[in-house]
Amino acid sequence: MSTLIRQRLMFAFVCLVWGSTWIAMKSGATHVPPALFAGLRWTIAGIIQLFYVYWDTGRLRLPWNAMRTILIVAVLVNTLNQLFMLYGLRHVASGIGAVINSGLTPLSLLAFAMIGGHERLTKRVALAMGLGVLGIVVLFGPSAASGTLDASTMLGALLVTMGTLVYSAGSVLARPITQAHSPTLIAGLVSLIGGLTLLPISFAFEPGTLEALRFDWGWGPWIAWLFLLFPASLGASTIFMILVRDWGPSKAGSFAFISPILAVFEGMLLNGEAMTPIEGTGMALMLGGAWFALRKA
Repeated sequence: MSTLIRQRLMFAFVCLVWGSTWIAMKSGATHVPPALFAGLRWTIAGIIQLFYVYWDTGRLRLPWNAMRTILIVAVLVNTLNQLFMLYGLRHVASGIGAVINSGLTPLSLLAFAMIGGHERLTKRVALAMGLGVLGIVVLFGPSAASGTLDASTMLGALLVTMGTLVYSAGSVLARPITQAHSPTLIAGLVSLIGGLTLLPISFAFEPGTLEALRFDWGWGPWIAWLFLLFPASLGASTIFMILVRDWGPSKAGSFAFISPILAVFEGMLLNGEAMTPIEGTGMALMLGGAWFALRKA
């Protein structure tokens, strides 16, 4: 299998998994203290990833300057991102959260990459971003506009926005160390540090943490947690680090143009929802944006 085909299969996996995480995060954050829900997931994911690296290579060492960067990336990508996202999803519908995240992710990745000197704005990139954002607006705009924008919804939207920004900043910051060291090792350390910082936050500030440690969450949150642990944390997060290393942040971040489309099809398959011509137009625009972002300059 050629490198290009393998990378595109990896990209498709990220799109499929991360297009399904919003319902899972909403289910977990509604029934379980969010920092505990995320902290357990990322801690276990980090342990598994690091065990695999040690089993494969026999070493886990990194230079101190790389560890300092990993610590910052972990706080941004896991600790702050998860707190903002999960608490935001307590106040907004998962679809609205997906819209905000999908629209901001590629743009914020590009902006932080340009600030860091990793990428430059070209006509091709601008066209890709424009088509992607326009598609998101066409696909989700009418339903989002019909909702009631009360104070709680505004707070949730703000938290999801902040979560997207800190994740994008951390992803760009991680690129140099993923080029110099194993992406799986980097992902494992980021997962473990992020999870271990979330757990004391839960014990200190979240009511109901001790009761939640009985783990009688119900089947819905448990299915959501297992999905977020294995396909999302262990699979897609590691693959995304590899794609950021090989493709660059904005190109790897073009998954945000495709994931919302998968959410629509999931609604059609699971809930019997119909696809309107406007939704079809929005999906076509997002696919066009992803194509321009992925094609060679």
